[in-house]
Amino acid sequence: MPSNSDTRRIDDPAIAERAVVLQVLAETGEDRLSRAALGQRLADIAPDALDGALLRLEHTGVLERSGETVRASDAARRLDELELIGV
Repeated sequence: MPSNSDTRRIDDPAIAERAVVLQVLAETGEDRLSRAALGQRLADIAPDALDGALLRLEHTGVLERSGETVRASDAARRLDELELIGV
């Protein structure tokens, strides 16, 4: 049986960004998600890759961050409503 040290996590930046966007847009009951909750829900993504994805998505206007919480920007939500994002 593999140990925790043998567990491989995804560190591809594009995969991490896609996973974050899909997770944040999929949250219908919560307007904001904490970084910790994202880390738990996206446990296959390496922590450094997740942090990088959050930073890039914030800088490009896809996400809005406030302290340790994130939410999809209004523009990202509108694109999702127009069914241009597959959530």
